Amino acid sequence: MVAQSAAHREMYSQASGSPVIIVAGATGDLGRRICHYLIHSGATVRALVRRETAQETIASLQTAGVHMVQVDFNNIPELAKACAGGTCLVSALSGLREVIVDVQNNLLQAAIAANVPRFIPSDYCIDFTKLPRGSNRNLDLRRDFYHIIEKAPIRATSILNGMFTDLLTGQAPVVLSGLKRVLYWGNPQQLLDFTTTDNTAAYTALAALDNNTPRFLRIAGEESSAEGLRDSATAATGKDFKLLRAGGLGGLQTMINITRKLFPKEKEVFPPWQGMQYLHNMFSGGPKLHPLDNHRYPGIRWTSVAEMLATNPK
Repeated sequence: MVAQSAAHREMYSQASGSPVIIVAGATGDLGRRICHYLIHSGATVRALVRRETAQETIASLQTAGVHMVQVDFNNIPELAKACAGGTCLVSALSGLREVIVDVQNNLLQAAIAANVPRFIPSDYCIDFTKLPRGSNRNLDLRRDFYHIIEKAPIRATSILNGMFTDLLTGQAPVVLSGLKRVLYWGNPQQLLDFTTTDNTAAYTALAALDNNTPRFLRIAGEESSAEGLRDSATAATGKDFKLLRAGGLGGLQTMINITRKLFPKEKEVFPPWQGMQYLHNMFSGGPKLHPLDNHRYPGIRWTSVAEMLATNPK
């Protein structure tokens, strides 16, 4: 449970008018960064974590100034008690249906019961509202929760950031440093949206403190095409990168179908075919973010693709 001294600090913060932001998923990379930016902005941050969360993780967040509350995410009355006094609930949870739909629905019901006026769901992706169902397993789950929260008596704001730029230096097989190639499907001039995890966290923190946010906020640290990625990789490394067309979108869809059949891994959050689905969505142009809302919080310095590639080489 929360240490007594931390509880006293939170009561003082509430009394002095500091907004109380509830964060679910604070132990993950994005959630931890959101907490950091909230505290930097003067908010009181209350993180909801599972009872089995490691004590060293709890201690680390407490040291950073986060008020920790260990909860049962299946116990709505307990969650509602933990949400009392909150001005916004921010979810940075990651998982499959039992998390994105079921646990977030529990958090939603708890927030409503506790009179928390605003909810930011764990979307952080391309515009899933523009995609046909079945084209992306993980985004279908976000659409399912979208339909739930649309009917709820709470003000919701989804933050859409395209792809995390950080993935270009690891998990996303697009910038192939060893081969000095940028892999793409379809049109090399199709614009894609990229935003770093850190920029997304900073923006989310400001949105959580903004009581007048619209239903959707769309951001991109950089809009770039395969041709643009080639130029960024060349600028970042000083090496001459070229394009490598792997085929059309139809061929990529065939690869997705075969990979999913041979290596289903349906219980994994990010199996290989899921990443391929995301790339197919992006190169199709369908979920391109428009209009962008970067200007809403002018204090953010947006990190470019070239900067990310230069500071985090593969």
